[in-house]
Amino acid sequence: MSAGLLDLSRSSRFQQTLGLELPIIQAPMAGSQGVALALAVCNAGGLGSLPCAMLNLAQQREAVAALRAGLGAGSRRPFNLNYFCHLPPTPDEARDAAWRAVLAPYLAELGVDASASVPAPARAPIDAATAELLDELRPPVLSFHFGLPEPALLARLRSWGATILSSATTLDEGRWLQAQGVDAVIAQGLEAGGHRGHFLSDDLSRQLGTFALVPQLVKALDVPVIAAGGIADAAGVAAALALGASAVQVGSAYLLCPEASTSAVHRAALASEAAAHTTLTRLFSGRPARGIVNRLMTELGAMNAAAPDFPLASAALAPLRAAAEARGSGDFSPLWCGQNASGCRAVPAGELTRALAGLS
Repeated sequence: MSAGLLDLSRSSRFQQTLGLELPIIQAPMAGSQGVALALAVCNAGGLGSLPCAMLNLAQQREAVAALRAGLGAGSRRPFNLNYFCHLPPTPDEARDAAWRAVLAPYLAELGVDASASVPAPARAPIDAATAELLDELRPPVLSFHFGLPEPALLARLRSWGATILSSATTLDEGRWLQAQGVDAVIAQGLEAGGHRGHFLSDDLSRQLGTFALVPQLVKALDVPVIAAGGIADAAGVAAALALGASAVQVGSAYLLCPEASTSAVHRAALASEAAAHTTLTRLFSGRPARGIVNRLMTELGAMNAAAPDFPLASAALAPLRAAAEARGSGDFSPLWCGQNASGCRAVPAGELTRALAGLS
């Protein structure tokens, strides 16, 4: 790919608006990254993203301070903070007990006390307390998954000039997001790893692949469209830009970078032939997410309805996952990965970012 492909008008305008050198956005990947990955992408000229749904307020403040320190005093390089917008479910003791009963044979197999408690990371939606912190921190870009914050909260975040991005998995979702005033829509194709961002409908059959969704959104919307899902190399980036995308968001390809906090069992799976076999599953969190097929998914069925609603399913799995990973096994772990793991390389994230843009 020639560097000239980065001069497409939509891409150039989007880069200028955000202050980016490259049309590359690193997907926020909760549980597999921290500040180091986001910072490396930012310093390479892309948009680094930090997932905040699993961070408390103090951790968010600390992370933003570390990002700004790493970018250097007076830096104008942007960064992105990502938040969830789901409605927390009402806990259901009977359903939780039934889920624990499903998992009990595995706990017994590994010799784990069924009453053992291992903290499961919380996945909290953005709220007023977070908005108050963001009023102070004023990050240049905010992105959202599972829709948008409620209108008053969104208006508060927009009031100080943050660029607002959110994920759409269908044309209807993209139109809805534009009507709410987002600055750009992330077209999350069905190939993408991790949690699906759908919010208008749970019908997965309505969700499209990236290269079917992107041109439809580009045609229908006035705001920039960011392609996400199944893009792992410079050729994929070029193809997305040629279809009218203003930028590309890449996640799975970064998981083997040294700056990522990807677990040892996850890294081993990504580097193996197993990474060629992914599917959507709700076992690990209660919401459809794409990951590498493992034992739990095979034996229970990836979309087993016994798993409590998002994000409650993870609590009962935590001791089982911890015990298996201590033995070097990913049989009970969420091994998030998109359909195209071919670009996963154990190279510095800055190098990968430039390669995605066709610069090396």
